[in-house]
Amino acid sequence: MDRRRRASLALTLNFIALLLAVSALTTSYWCEGTRKVVKPFCTGPVTLRQTHCIRYNSTNVNDSRLVQYIWETGEDKFVMRKFHTGIWFSCEQNVNLIGEKCRSFLNIAPSHERGVLWLCIVAECLYILLLATGGILMSIEVCHFGNVIDGLKLNAFAAIFTVLSGLLGMVAHMMFTTAFQLTVSLGPEDWKPQTWDYSWSYILAWSSFTACMASSVTTINRYTKTILEFKHKRRNIEKNLKIKQKLLDLESTDQVWDMYISSVPSTAEELLDLSSTSRKLSNTSVFLDLNDLPDPQGEEYC
Repeated sequence: MDRRRRASLALTLNFIALLLAVSALTTSYWCEGTRKVVKPFCTGPVTLRQTHCIRYNSTNVNDSRLVQYIWETGEDKFVMRKFHTGIWFSCEQNVNLIGEKCRSFLNIAPSHERGVLWLCIVAECLYILLLATGGILMSIEVCHFGNVIDGLKLNAFAAIFTVLSGLLGMVAHMMFTTAFQLTVSLGPEDWKPQTWDYSWSYILAWSSFTACMASSVTTINRYTKTILEFKHKRRNIEKNLKIKQKLLDLESTDQVWDMYISSVPSTAEELLDLSSTSRKLSNTSVFLDLNDLPDPQGEEYC
């Protein structure tokens, strides 16, 4: 029952890690922040108040006889547009701050960093694949009611797949972190953020890695504990067998009877010798049960 509870715990942690990993991979909120963008020129009647564009004092911009000036000065000429980025896409708010437009993050990253991003994507997919394989093996082990040896084999393979998936997940997360930071420094000017920080998808990714490693540790601990229990039982059995073999090889029943019968004292000196012999026999832990001996020999001894 203890092994089955541990198997259920490992399977639950594996399922949580798999769910978090798929959620993190399919969302684009690994990092988010704001970009400082110059407001575009406004279009339409001047009477309408538009806060996300630069307004002229006149709608006739092409008339060179008019003096054109704008209302915005200093920081009012800029707008802070929010963005969020994942492994696949980077999305940014539109100019009017309604809706957003997305583009591939592979196209935004510098050319020398795209290979790292491709390795990150491959590692993330392998992470999910190995995690799912380990979960399938754990499920088979939980539902398996055969001998313990087959269960141990499934347990060992599940532990190996889970540990490998955890290592790949850690490497993939670190590669994305490095690629994103380099893109912030060396990326295109029309994408560089003003401020940024890690978001909830990034937290999901590392939470998945934590659950994966917890599942692998639980699986390895269960495997190791079972092996140690088997070794302890085997050691006890071998010890008992050795003791029985020593008792059998020490002296046969006939030899013990010959020794006892020949030691019947006839004089006081022989009686003293018999007492000393009995002490030696007690030190060698040889026990004799009269009920197990033939009746003629028992009567003769008595």
